Amino acid sequence: MNKDKLIIFDTTLRDGEQSPGASMTRDEKVRIAKALERMRVDVIEAGFPAASVGDFESVQAVAQAVQESTVCGLARALDADIERTGEALKGAGRTRIHTFIATSPIHMQKKLRMTPDQVVERAVHAVRLARQFTDDVEFSPEDAGRSEVDFLCRVLEAVIDAGAGTVNIPDTVGYNVPEQFGGLIRMLRERVPNADKAIFSVHCHNDLGLAVANSLAAVVNGARQVECTINGLGERAGNAALEEVVMTVRTRQDVFPCTVGIDTTQIVPTSRLVSSITGFAIQPNKAIVGANAFAHESGIHQDGVLKSRETYEIMRAEDVGWSANRMVLGKHSGRNAFRSRLQELGIEFGSEEELNEAFARFKALADKKHEIFDEDLQALVTEASTEAENERVKLVGLKVCSETGETPDASVTLTVDGVEQQGRAQGGGVVDASFKAIENIIGSGTELQLYSVNNITSGTDAQGEVTVRLEKGGRIVNGQGADTDIVIASAKAYVNALNKILTPQDRAHPQAADV
Repeated sequence: MNKDKLIIFDTTLRDGEQSPGASMTRDEKVRIAKALERMRVDVIEAGFPAASVGDFESVQAVAQAVQESTVCGLARALDADIERTGEALKGAGRTRIHTFIATSPIHMQKKLRMTPDQVVERAVHAVRLARQFTDDVEFSPEDAGRSEVDFLCRVLEAVIDAGAGTVNIPDTVGYNVPEQFGGLIRMLRERVPNADKAIFSVHCHNDLGLAVANSLAAVVNGARQVECTINGLGERAGNAALEEVVMTVRTRQDVFPCTVGIDTTQIVPTSRLVSSITGFAIQPNKAIVGANAFAHESGIHQDGVLKSRETYEIMRAEDVGWSANRMVLGKHSGRNAFRSRLQELGIEFGSEEELNEAFARFKALADKKHEIFDEDLQALVTEASTEAENERVKLVGLKVCSETGETPDASVTLTVDGVEQQGRAQGGGVVDASFKAIENIIGSGTELQLYSVNNITSGTDAQGEVTVRLEKGGRIVNGQGADTDIVIASAKAYVNALNKILTPQDRAHPQAADV
């Protein structure tokens, strides 16, 4: 029996970036987009071009870099948004415009201040305008889970007639449960007269921890596109995790009437790349991509796996990429080997000067640790790109003193707008003292919300990857730093976060402005 294909729509670069502090630079978005393309993701939602000049340029860069996957841009049902999105996608191989408007009574009355008739008219106009830029148009009725079913059917029928090839049903606030949500998809497909002319999609949020379950219930009931993110990244509690949706459908072919075209061996490398760039660590017991996902401590389990893997493993670790990136570089590796491995990881440099700078960093790291793994290379390039984007504050030097019975002390040297400055402070530990010394120079007035340390690889010489989250005036940013010395990594992360908080932000939230 021939099975349908389940379209995997990745929105890590758009909805995933709405996680507090998870903003990515243009180059970082391109790196992630190329990783998604290597994974053979069907649709990559690259961003919301109307949000800011930076978002427009990021979507444009992704559209130019990606050849195989469809590149999608989000737009409110506004002429200016749609035209801006069409411009950003111009010249790309495969494009899609994803437009939306709210359809629940509370949103129409309180946010839009529009009548149902006006909403239908606006939705149809938006789809028709989008069709002038691309043949592939997707429409979403925002807050569909709280919309009246009769009106939802009316809107969907109208936008399909207007040319929407995909209609997406979002669980915007993560309120649904699987049986209910699956039933909604089945009912819409039965009641919308022209339902056979469009692909039904779902976009589920994880506020109750049910995003993946709701998405899969929808697939069983006829949805053939799932919108998801790497590691389940996203605002509030996140979105449906791509790796969980894909591997569930792939593993349980006895249940699902569809297949996926994803190269699953790219899941773990892409997961680690997104984690490194955003600073959102992967919990060890996270399904598929967590460090413990294929680990067995119980003696009974270990014995069973040794006799027959299938006794306790329903998937092979190799199938999701756990053993795929084992090429090791060292201090004797040459420039060509370094360049070649980075190209295999989807990392390319715009000039020989950038390559030389990265190679110098690699050599410096190789002097500190014996073996350099792919994860080290990803962290190295991520750190270099964040430094290139944020130049106001630079860490020049750090000296700390920690002695039993004595208060830890730190002395730090920074350049601030090109001027070298020094600071000193004591603290509860050397990291605390380092942060206070930096603040004695900068005086940012920020509040430290998170300090997290993860080892990039195993071994006592492994690089430590530090994430620092700062908040000021309601704005939240994450900073990352990596080094074999965890105190230096911490200072790098703090400086990286300060550079972001000191940079003005002009991005709009996709749902911020009234239609």
